[in-house]
Amino acid sequence: MKDFRKLDVWQEAHQLTLAAYRVTKAFPNDERFGLTSQIRRAAASVPANIAEGCGRRGDAEFHRFLQIAMGSASELEYHLLLSHDLEYITKSDHQELTAQATRVKRMLSSLIRTVDEAREKVRAATA
Repeated sequence: MKDFRKLDVWQEAHQLTLAAYRVTKAFPNDERFGLTSQIRRAAASVPANIAEGCGRRGDAEFHRFLQIAMGSASELEYHLLLSHDLEYITKSDHQELTAQATRVKRMLSSLIRTVDEAREKVRAATA
């Protein structure tokens, strides 16, 4: 069992989630159950899946939850683009949040590769 709080990617994803919550506070009330909810859910899903993967047994499950986190980060990127196009967020907020999401995705990719390499070493050692 890994402590997710010690992972840089979790810390970055948590900050992204906080930023997403802050920016969506200003969304129109009629988006409360629409885009606001979708952005918050997608953002929170990233660090939540990293945390859940850390609590699972084995690298295979950890890998699976990292992949789910990656999908949520991509979903968040789309929702941010839509929010910008609908003029719910400013260009600067869109750029900053998208840059944060991109950083998280790069960090997730790197961690996924590391987990893959560790799994491959275990497979090779047991073959």
